[in-house]
Amino acid sequence: MSRLDDLPPLREVIATHGLSAKKALGQNFLLDLNLTAKIARQAGDLTATDVLEIGPGPGGLTRGLLASGARRVLVVEKDARCLPALAEIAAAYPGRLQVLEGDALEIDPLVHLTPPIHVAANLPYNIGTELLVRWLTPAEWPPFWRSLTLMFQREVAERIVARPGTKAYGRLAVLAQWRTEARIVMSLPPEAFTPPPKVASAVVHLTALPAPRWPADPDILSRVVAAAFNQRRKMLRAALKKLSPDIEDRLRTAGIRPTDRAEQVPIEAFCALARSFEG
Repeated sequence: MSRLDDLPPLREVIATHGLSAKKALGQNFLLDLNLTAKIARQAGDLTATDVLEIGPGPGGLTRGLLASGARRVLVVEKDARCLPALAEIAAAYPGRLQVLEGDALEIDPLVHLTPPIHVAANLPYNIGTELLVRWLTPAEWPPFWRSLTLMFQREVAERIVARPGTKAYGRLAVLAQWRTEARIVMSLPPEAFTPPPKVASAVVHLTALPAPRWPADPDILSRVVAAAFNQRRKMLRAALKKLSPDIEDRLRTAGIRPTDRAEQVPIEAFCALARSFEG
């Protein structure tokens, strides 16, 4: 593959700026620019769009997103050590990269972004799931983003796309698949990273649907699903008994057997159960 840009290789960038990955920040750097460019391509056509990236580190994926034609890229980076390396990328792509220093869980990036917006990130392992849940549960739908292209530990990725009846199926699968089209688009071995994590990783691409697949109040659905999977080994009549004294009748009305366990229930049935609590 030809070089993405005139910037130095990432290993050189890391050496120059002393960017050893910090476990406390959930950092595992992906240094192969061929791979970061491939991840950027999984996000789709980024021309005439803004892209939000969380935890860019030395900027490998950032460079891939810019080289792929993103109109603007906004990165949020907590590690101040990475800022000089990101400033070099900004200089190479004038007016197209904005860097915000801070905690992605505390910063509102929307004031800096112009629709249409995509999110692409090799998320820090310690905040990845929390960020995903936030993006899947906004107050209004459709959300601010058109798609999410996110790297997770392989186990988390499999939970996002899991089907009913499997051990990986749970709250994350319901929240993701209720309002998005979710699929795993890439797998990466531990040795692709520096330092190598103990587990494999995978990239998940989620495309926002115009509306949820089935009607339900999102807060009620979240509460029902959380209660069901918090005690996933129990039958639903026991796991959900605190929600309502007539939970068995509600389950039957929703087409769910009271003796079923949470992992057996499809999303459509969870939505029907949630609707029984509305009003």
